[in-house]
Amino acid sequence: MALWLIILFTMLIILSPMMWLRPSRRDRRLGQLRQQARHLGITVKFGKPPLHAPPAGLVSYRWLYPQDRPGPYFVLVRETHASEVLKPFDEKRKNWRWRIEPLRSFSGKARSCLEQVLEELPQDALVLESERRYLTLWWEESQSVEAFNANHAALVAVCEVLGSPVQDPSAEEST
Repeated sequence: MALWLIILFTMLIILSPMMWLRPSRRDRRLGQLRQQARHLGITVKFGKPPLHAPPAGLVSYRWLYPQDRPGPYFVLVRETHASEVLKPFDEKRKNWRWRIEPLRSFSGKARSCLEQVLEELPQDALVLESERRYLTLWWEESQSVEAFNANHAALVAVCEVLGSPVQDPSAEEST
């Protein structure tokens, strides 16, 4: 009988590290979210966000601008992680601040589309960065796949509008 107890105890010791290797619920959710993002054509990258003291665990999701229509260059930071010195994105709703403001002002349609997306982003979305080729969202991946799909549609629309050739409001009025 003692031999069987020793064998059972040894087997438990051998198998217990395998149980630690099982992904947690959070790990499975993140895996599904990242797989869905790749399926939608979004690039998921791990890197250093454009913040002074970024919290751990920020991941970037990148949407491509149309190749023939590059995007503007800007960086928006959520109020909770921005300096008070930075200019607010909107005087009415001061929840985002410009770290780098675009050289040209946006058209009315582009600005309203961007305002809508900024309102819909989850609270853990800290930075929205745009450069020539990408619109990048830095966040802690708090959403479910279903909620992410809704934000994905809005961010694709922003890419389409921001990547359009008309960015200057005075040029839009003359047409």
